[in-house]
Amino acid sequence: MGIRNWLRGLAAAAIALGSWGAVAPGLANAAEPIVLHRGNGAEPDSLDPHKATGSWENNIVGDMLIGLMTDDAMARPVPGAAVSYETSADGLVWTFKLREGMVWSDGVPVTADDFVFALQRINSSATNAQYASLTHVVKNAAAALRGDVPVTDIGIRAIDPMTVEITLEHPAPYLTELLTHYTFFPVPKHVVERVGDDWVKPGNYVSNGPYVLKEWQPNSYVHVVRNPTFYDNANVQIDEVYYYSSEDQVASLKRFRAGEFDLNAGIPSQQIDFIRAELGDYLRIAEYVTVNYIVFNLTRPTFQDARVRTAISMLIDRETITDRILKAGETPAYSIVPASIPNYPVKARLAWAEMPMAERIERAKALLAEAGFGPGNPLRFEFSHPSSTDAKRIATALQQMWRAGGVEVELIPGEVRVTYNNLRSQNYDVGWAGWIADFPDAKNFLYLAESRSGEMNYSKYDSVAFNDLVIASDNEADAAKRGELLRQAEQQLLDDAPMAPVLFSVSRNLVNSYVKGFEDNLTNIHRTRFMRIEGPRTPPGEQAPPTADNSSASVDAPADEAGEGFFATIWGWIVGAWNWFLGLLCSWFGIACS
Repeated sequence: MGIRNWLRGLAAAAIALGSWGAVAPGLANAAEPIVLHRGNGAEPDSLDPHKATGSWENNIVGDMLIGLMTDDAMARPVPGAAVSYETSADGLVWTFKLREGMVWSDGVPVTADDFVFALQRINSSATNAQYASLTHVVKNAAAALRGDVPVTDIGIRAIDPMTVEITLEHPAPYLTELLTHYTFFPVPKHVVERVGDDWVKPGNYVSNGPYVLKEWQPNSYVHVVRNPTFYDNANVQIDEVYYYSSEDQVASLKRFRAGEFDLNAGIPSQQIDFIRAELGDYLRIAEYVTVNYIVFNLTRPTFQDARVRTAISMLIDRETITDRILKAGETPAYSIVPASIPNYPVKARLAWAEMPMAERIERAKALLAEAGFGPGNPLRFEFSHPSSTDAKRIATALQQMWRAGGVEVELIPGEVRVTYNNLRSQNYDVGWAGWIADFPDAKNFLYLAESRSGEMNYSKYDSVAFNDLVIASDNEADAAKRGELLRQAEQQLLDDAPMAPVLFSVSRNLVNSYVKGFEDNLTNIHRTRFMRIEGPRTPPGEQAPPTADNSSASVDAPADEAGEGFFATIWGWIVGAWNWFLGLLCSWFGIACS
């Protein structure tokens, strides 16, 4: 009888254990932080706002730091560290009032001195900030970077701890948009002065935004956690964010489908038909103020000949790239500035844009012949491009297009950050580049070719006529007249051909249905502070894509997904055996199992 009672107790304990096993995960989930997993494209080069240069870095840095102005969910400028501002009648002096009680993540107050220190730091030659020229709308910033004046002469000052005054070189109606850019972010003066460039390391990183750096595993992920001292922390609903580095868009698609990524920046264009058919509810394609282009290294003699540059541009079949390779709504580019830019007469255009492709090929061959190239002496060059999935496919297509004109091209793929570092240092012949507008103004696109743009002028194009037109536009208060000056500058740029526009892109994101607050916008900036998780985290459907001719383009079940299926099967057997055993005990002792 004692044994029977012991067995009854064992059965009851087993049933209780089985019930606990069913309930425990729910209890555990209730205590777990809300985590967002973002596929973020390229590996960051730096998380220092004065050394970052890419949108993939902006996604992370912009979640940790807040400038005087910041982005709302639609990427429109709204007050950030400042609560208000005033502008002088001539548009040259802007005065910003900071938020009362705003502190860094270590509890130290954010003051006007942090903004002054930051603008001086980015324009110090010791910082080697590749993007410093974007701040040169501020008086004496360019002169300070050249070493002509001390950084203390830059047009920014702290009137008092809560008031920042900025004086400009010329009126800039786009300043509120520009101040949302990371080049204008503050950095914690008290930390940078203590540890120098090591301030960006986990454990040292101090932020004034919604999140603070927790961990950085190179070539894997960056992990940030909520900053409890952030002024709007009460409305932040995501506790932690992982930004995964993955330039392989096919692999990123697999991880999204497996539920490893909650959202992903970019899609592999060769899978666009499958994605539309099977993942259409998750696909977000939107208008985007960006241009992709070919850039020529004008420091190399071959490309100092405008005939050579024009011929290479003419041989590009832009419609084939947009309509047959990418297929997501991209449009061929025969200008640098997209049509969506406001207050701009979009009339500048490549002179031969309407010429049929066959005629263009013959004209390109004639130009190359005039420059001394032909069947007996073909033009040869290296084409540098990122190793991301779409960039590789475009590069292969371009190689074939150039071959049709008798041009021999060697493809040089590289990591995104390596490719752009080579462009900035003129370590290339011809390169593939993309530009996302920092603010929606034609000036920001023409900035790429200004001689005063420093490292961002990849070609080292230096045209007095072009520069003078841009400078004249800076000092023109009338919007229509300013737009016309910029149009003339763009036409000069297109005629000189230091760069060849290829396509205007669209933003392409995969966003799971339980992620709310992700709003499509022109600059494709999506701050995590506005997102939230609603409902169960169910991965997208696992349907296999159609068989593709290119095996590298197919999307098979991810290896880890297959592993999960195997272990799920084994676990199912264990659970089934356990339930059978419980049922046997219940039947034997007459214990209710329901």
